[in-house]
Amino acid sequence: MRQNDQRSNAGHPHVLRWSVIACALTVATAGCSGDRRPQLSAASGASLSSCTELETTFRFPHTTITSAEPVPSGTLTWGGAAIGAHCLVEGEMYRRVSPQDGKSYAIGFEMRLPNAWNGRFFYQANGGLDGHVATALGGGNAVPTTALQLGFAVISSDAGHSGPTDASFGIDFQARLDYGYQAARKLTPMAKALIAAAYGKSPDRSYFGGCSNGGRHTFVAMTRMPEEYDGYLAGAPGFRLPLAAIANQFGAKGYATVATNPSDLGTAFTAEERATLSAAVLARCDALDGATDGMVQDTTACQAAFDFDRDVPSCSGERDGSCLSAAQKRAIAPIFSGAVDGKGERFYASFPFDSGHESGNWAFWEYVAPLRMDSAATAMIWGVPPADPAAFDGPAYALSTPTDAMLASVAATNSTYTESALSFMLPVEPTNLEALKSRGAKVMVYHGVSDAIFSVDDTTTWYEGLRARNDGDASDFARFFRVPGMTHCAGGPSTDQFDMLSALVDWVEKGQAPDSVIAYARGAGNAVGVNRDVPSGWSADRSRPLCPYPEVARPKAGRANLERADSFSCQ
Repeated sequence: MRQNDQRSNAGHPHVLRWSVIACALTVATAGCSGDRRPQLSAASGASLSSCTELETTFRFPHTTITSAEPVPSGTLTWGGAAIGAHCLVEGEMYRRVSPQDGKSYAIGFEMRLPNAWNGRFFYQANGGLDGHVATALGGGNAVPTTALQLGFAVISSDAGHSGPTDASFGIDFQARLDYGYQAARKLTPMAKALIAAAYGKSPDRSYFGGCSNGGRHTFVAMTRMPEEYDGYLAGAPGFRLPLAAIANQFGAKGYATVATNPSDLGTAFTAEERATLSAAVLARCDALDGATDGMVQDTTACQAAFDFDRDVPSCSGERDGSCLSAAQKRAIAPIFSGAVDGKGERFYASFPFDSGHESGNWAFWEYVAPLRMDSAATAMIWGVPPADPAAFDGPAYALSTPTDAMLASVAATNSTYTESALSFMLPVEPTNLEALKSRGAKVMVYHGVSDAIFSVDDTTTWYEGLRARNDGDASDFARFFRVPGMTHCAGGPSTDQFDMLSALVDWVEKGQAPDSVIAYARGAGNAVGVNRDVPSGWSADRSRPLCPYPEVARPKAGRANLERADSFSCQ
């Protein structure tokens, strides 16, 4: 295992160690920027030379190929479009038996290798607890075109355990580490070797991306594998996932104090009451960007202008959906201002007020996830010692375990669990991207402003730290896009369909920095389906430019069509 985790970079075909001389002489780049960083050259494609033979001929340490079969064009589709012919390779790495729970573990994976390959590799980082091998498409949520459709070779894995809703894998210490960061480190060199075996050449360019926990995986890869990938695309990055989960349980405790049905946290803050909040936010903030269009583009200005206690009506009598009681406001306000520990010190970010709070996506993460998902992960995957799966009661744990006890458990180690969750789950120095930056690699990050589980404020703070570390401007190698109204990874009253992968490729390989990315509202007939949160008054294909932070989309002078992106500019 250590041979993959600590192998030398010497001779690696995609590791470029740049100096002034290397910048001038290397033939792997198209040129160098004024600060001596390289401009990476474009990938060139190849045709698939073998498929079924890979099952018996491909060899890599600790790896078993279980099948390799051709997949005809049109067998898979995305957004109504056929995905081209490709080779599906399935396998596993590091099969073993756990010394902690006696169960068998392995890192399961699949790779899809297109017949007509574009010379690029995409590592698909999956969400949630991982635990199953999702179809290796290289896209999801609101992506209109997948990496596989674009000609990338794509890998997907279960990150070292089985069961997407079963947190009991956390009893096994190695499974914790694989989930946190080691699976990606083990899979990456194997995947590149498999590509070389299939096409007769290694990938010219490699990309890593995902949303939610996949965004966390991407942040981890940025800091632990800066030499392996040329572009990193992180959506809704839960890069402080254990702390976000504990913050969500902090919120659940607050909701429980005002829930009218103890078994349903949603009765603490109903859909009608959440719609009242969103309407109040729009009333105060919609026009701050210069357009009254049902979208809050200027998130920063909105947080300064909006006052939760003042702007949301207070009930003078019984709750009827049009107001909030004083008790509700006391319970809900701390969730938005940021979860605090027993000393009153904030341990996770604030959440901004936005227009998407009545979304079903928002409600799931606020009311269901803390009791079922966050509690199990905190107690069994990250906690030291882990809870006994046979006796575990998620809702009871979330609502009765003190926040300070949860925080202590995810920071703890012992003789068996020698690396804490705050070590194996979090990126290493996330604002220190010097190794990545110096080789010409690029980073794009997007995050929905109405995300209820991972706060866009947390990602904003990260990007501000990155800017500060780079003399106030990191935009030459990393750009961050806030998506107004969007909930977790997709949904919400938003323009949540956009292609950032193509923009990232153009930036990495052509030097074309993304000054904006065009996003669309998903309606009937659009590529990925119906976003039911889109207001009925919007055009189904409403579009907006997503602007790199801190710029804001504002209407151009004299442009009256508020349904079209070209009526706006990033300012």
